[in-house]
Amino acid sequence: MSVKTAKKNKTTLSNEILEKAYRLMHTAKRMAEIFDENKAIASKYVHSTSRGHEAIQLAASMQLKPIDYLAPYYRDESILLGIGMEPYELMLQLMAKKDDPFSGGRSYYNHPSLKREGMPTIPHQSSATGMQVIPATGMAHGLKFKEEHGLGSEGEKPVVVCSLGDGSVTEGEVAEAFQMAVLKNLPIIYLVQDNDWGISATGKEMRAMDAYEYAAGFKGLKRMQANGTDFEDSYTKMGEAIKHVRNRKGPVLLHANCPLLGHHTSGVRKEWYRSADDLELHTLGDPIPKFHKYLLTNNFSEEELNKLEKEAIKTANEAYEKALDADEVDASEVELHEFAETPITEEKGQRKPKGAEKSVMVDAALHAVDNILQNNPEALFYGQDVGGTLGGVFREAANLAKKYGDGRVFNTPIQEAYIIGSTAGMSAVGAKPIVEIQFADYIWPGMNQLVEELSKSCYLSYGKFPIQSLIRVPIGAYGGGGPYHSGSVESTLLTIRGIKVVYPSNAADMKGLMKAAFHDPNPVVMLEHKGLYWSKVPGTDGAKNHEPDDEYIIPLGKARIEQEAEQEMIDNGESMTIITYGMGIYWAKAASKKYKGQVEIVDLRTLNPLDWETVKSSVEKHGRALVLTEEPLMNSFAESLAGRLNQHCFEYLDAPVKSYGALNLPAIGLNVEWEKAMLPNADKVEKQIGDLLGY
Repeated sequence: MSVKTAKKNKTTLSNEILEKAYRLMHTAKRMAEIFDENKAIASKYVHSTSRGHEAIQLAASMQLKPIDYLAPYYRDESILLGIGMEPYELMLQLMAKKDDPFSGGRSYYNHPSLKREGMPTIPHQSSATGMQVIPATGMAHGLKFKEEHGLGSEGEKPVVVCSLGDGSVTEGEVAEAFQMAVLKNLPIIYLVQDNDWGISATGKEMRAMDAYEYAAGFKGLKRMQANGTDFEDSYTKMGEAIKHVRNRKGPVLLHANCPLLGHHTSGVRKEWYRSADDLELHTLGDPIPKFHKYLLTNNFSEEELNKLEKEAIKTANEAYEKALDADEVDASEVELHEFAETPITEEKGQRKPKGAEKSVMVDAALHAVDNILQNNPEALFYGQDVGGTLGGVFREAANLAKKYGDGRVFNTPIQEAYIIGSTAGMSAVGAKPIVEIQFADYIWPGMNQLVEELSKSCYLSYGKFPIQSLIRVPIGAYGGGGPYHSGSVESTLLTIRGIKVVYPSNAADMKGLMKAAFHDPNPVVMLEHKGLYWSKVPGTDGAKNHEPDDEYIIPLGKARIEQEAEQEMIDNGESMTIITYGMGIYWAKAASKKYKGQVEIVDLRTLNPLDWETVKSSVEKHGRALVLTEEPLMNSFAESLAGRLNQHCFEYLDAPVKSYGALNLPAIGLNVEWEKAMLPNADKVEKQIGDLLGY
């Protein structure tokens, strides 16, 4: 930690800047003192403060403009004060009050979501350390994309500032972001605040090098260092960094040493793990007395500084008292903003236009994306191998890069976290990303971003930052794909609240649902069964159908009756329904041939939101139901849905609702005989039908 300030000539900064910085430093200090003095109230909800970091944070935030974008982290209250947030507003968040301007009392202190005239835009971000770096880099990526395609605003260029602690730089996702920033020469500043602590672990324990040294490995990332305890040095260096990025000369990492003068959080107090010597050393670097001394040498008097300090203390004290009396949240609004409202509410266009030829699913998907890119200049498509000449390992993006250029359809590094997480930043700046994870088995590195950033953004920002993100995921088993290219992951995805999950089973639905998923303002994961792409699997010819016109679109959350039972069978109590999706449709259709007129098949098409009314109505109509899945059955979505139907449809049932799926094994063996043994098929489903009808 740097605690020395070099001797300087007279400042070149204006008195207005210096006065504001000094007043806000004391505001932040007094706020931290108030929180400590009132632990019983202030520590009801965990919080951190910026004590020791005030100089670098104010130096950064006071130079940002309303056109800019900001990704602070949980210790950055001085950054928020510097852009113009009032102490009262921050205290509303501290106490989780109704009028908390960021989240309506849903998120922690210093977790802003801000879309306000005259201030930088701050999209939602999670508490997870280092997680903000990918979405922030996605913002910069989106800005560059828009500028290169004539979609940016005229005049001065915006910058993105991403703040993070030095300890978080050891996260692998930070490396993914740095890699993409230099690969694409993105307009972003990574402001690294280094106080040499990560909760109770020191820098010596956690890292082999600091962030400045580490960044040397990323060619094209301009590295800078600032004394984070010295306001003028911090202000000057930050100004240079902003100018560099605003002039589009590439990304910058600015490393600033700071003392940690407060607690790690209100729940992990400094006296629990820090020695007296360590605390004394950090106190020597306190930026406030250093700045006080500096101002005295630059024509400020003690009287002027005392006045500024008293104003700050008064403001903070009054803000606290006012916040205590502010309204509490209305718990009846707990369900608001899970999702943003979608504009797609009804089926439109022609599903089977005159003269249309039959199309396989993979081509219907290609044509849908082609149509989206053609009609939406803000749309772009990226992922592993989807660009260049290959156009995806399944040819699902064939010729799109050639048609729309490498700026709109492009390959990424092998970075599932970046592919998914960057869409949050893209969406925040007005780009509309379509991305692909090459196989469902490889989605796991991106789950951090999907869960912590994408799924929670709309809800925790109180509706300000829904994330428009279409994530394509080839899924499912066929023909010896083996243990790492055959997995089904829908049940895991369906435990994530705040995302939508779509699973088409034929070409027409693929096209209609793809369009709806793109126009939905929420994160949508599109699961696309590889075995249905070309209808090469025996019995899946039905996945090929007449391709709808380019206006065709299907609302998410609407199931489809794929096969109806005969009314006579229903009236005689000799019918049943199969609730399924994806490959299950074709197992069910083949298996039901033996039971002519007795089996209705419901194609869910969308797994979340679920068309509960259609499913429930079908079960009640027939009194017998089978929920069919390709996944291992235990603890699956299918098993859960069967349980829900048993609970809600009990009085209509002539037999328990059953579920059926793959064997409960960790992976599918490579040999096709292992695959056949593990997965459902028409013969196995036929037996399940017979058992239910004979119950």
